[in-house]
Amino acid sequence: MSIIDWLVLAITLLAIVIYGIYRSRHKKTLDSYLIANRELPWYNVCLSVMATQASAITFLSAPGQAYSDGMRFVQFYFGLPLAMIFLSATFIPAFRKFNIYTAYEFLERRFDHKTRKLTALLFLLQRGVSTGISIYAPSIVLSTVLNIPIFYTTMIIGVLVIIYTFYGGTLAVSHSQVLQMTIIFSSIIIAGVIVLSLIGTDATLYESLKIAGIHNRMNIIDFKFDWNNRYNVWSGIIGGFFLQLSYFGTDQSQVGRYLTGKDSSASKLGLIVNGMIKIPMQFVILFIGILVFSFYQFQSPPIFFNENIEKIAKESQMADYYNNLEFKYNGINQSNSNLSKDYLKYLRSNDLANAEFTKTKILQTSAEANKVKQEAVKIIKTINPEADINDTNFVFLHFVMHHFPKGLIGLIVAIIFLASMGSLAAGINSLTSTSVVDFYFRSSKKEYSETKKLYYSKIATLLWGIFCIICAFFAGNTGNLIEAVNILGSLFYGTILGIFISAIFVKQLDGNSVFIAALITEAIIITFWYFDVMAFLWLNLAGCLLVVFIAFIIKFSKQNLNRMFNKPISK
Repeated sequence: MSIIDWLVLAITLLAIVIYGIYRSRHKKTLDSYLIANRELPWYNVCLSVMATQASAITFLSAPGQAYSDGMRFVQFYFGLPLAMIFLSATFIPAFRKFNIYTAYEFLERRFDHKTRKLTALLFLLQRGVSTGISIYAPSIVLSTVLNIPIFYTTMIIGVLVIIYTFYGGTLAVSHSQVLQMTIIFSSIIIAGVIVLSLIGTDATLYESLKIAGIHNRMNIIDFKFDWNNRYNVWSGIIGGFFLQLSYFGTDQSQVGRYLTGKDSSASKLGLIVNGMIKIPMQFVILFIGILVFSFYQFQSPPIFFNENIEKIAKESQMADYYNNLEFKYNGINQSNSNLSKDYLKYLRSNDLANAEFTKTKILQTSAEANKVKQEAVKIIKTINPEADINDTNFVFLHFVMHHFPKGLIGLIVAIIFLASMGSLAAGINSLTSTSVVDFYFRSSKKEYSETKKLYYSKIATLLWGIFCIICAFFAGNTGNLIEAVNILGSLFYGTILGIFISAIFVKQLDGNSVFIAALITEAIIITFWYFDVMAFLWLNLAGCLLVVFIAFIIKFSKQNLNRMFNKPISK
């Protein structure tokens, strides 16, 4: 990066940190550290909720996801608005009624201590690991920019986030997220305009989309029902609804955001507006990935987008073979570029017969290019069996570093950091809240002063930060990061949601029945995932329904046994 880019990056990051610290000054209580004194307006709640979900993974992986797989990922969010409305009408009133710090406190009021702890433990497992994956995402940026190993960049990011969260807690996180999202929204629009301007020399926006459509990248809507299809309308609306319901309704990283609202109306409005904005926002981010794909139809893309791994291949004993493949790949893509221009020329002249013939040739050359790329990937894997051969996380970053003007490179890198800071800080803060409130303070027989509670909360923040850094070291082999996080969440969210649904809506069920049902369900869901029984979004629906269904079986089996032996029914 240029000096201008470094200045833009440094000034942006310093502004966020200073602003967060400034807004949290003089407020050093457990309430301010964990739930921001419950004093924030609806727009702050909305942006804080959005910033927590929109991690660096969103801006790194989503464009690459669209580049390699098209727009269909947007269907993942179709259930979000419905989930926000449902939560506003049901979960928020239940949580606000008891004036709780964490969502899991509610479960003890409804069921018992062990059900609360089990649910909190499931949350800690998935959120701790997924936060570690989220640390890895921005470390990719620094590794590429500074040309140093990802190990060191992971340590740098992790330590900075720990310091930031350790000092300010929820109050600093929530206020800084407002400024973060303002900068991020502006940067997304700027990035889209720049990509369009770069394509403009070869094609209009409409023509760019036609080119993308040839390669099946404009696959926005798929109405075909298929259990094994990850992204279609039905998995998005139904499976996505249950995933979003569980994430926003039971994940403390999100519950902790809207518990900061000054009243129920602020919490509800913040969630509903988030539901309205999120789909268009995600659509735009994916759309940028489509435009990057179209851009590379008119000039040759790199054979492998991860430059650090590619550099190792070019310096190995197989360098000549790899370079020959790269030369062949560039030649094929040059032919593809010429064909794409011819295709647009025929469309402009309304020569549909030649346009259709050229379309067929484009698909053939594209298939040839993919075969060559796979040969290059095999070389990379031969040289380094541990290398991550999924380079979709590097697509957008590579494009920005090589084609964006000075200053704007620093801004794009900055928004990746801003997204990372917001989501990581919220994640670690939620891990802290759950561990101290649901485990340490709940299990201790001592009464702690406000100062002591704050002290132990900060120690928990430090320990969880270290844990997340350790998890980040293993994130490089998880493939596309945005999918990895959602798959991980789907292994636990359905079970957790089933527990909460039972608590709020099914008054007949007791704590013992739900506790046992949750353990059985989690074993079933992990088995389903391991044997690839269904696409991961459906695991959320399956988990939720299984908890309720199995709990009913246990409850009524227990009643029948008690009747048989004339024993009173235990609660």
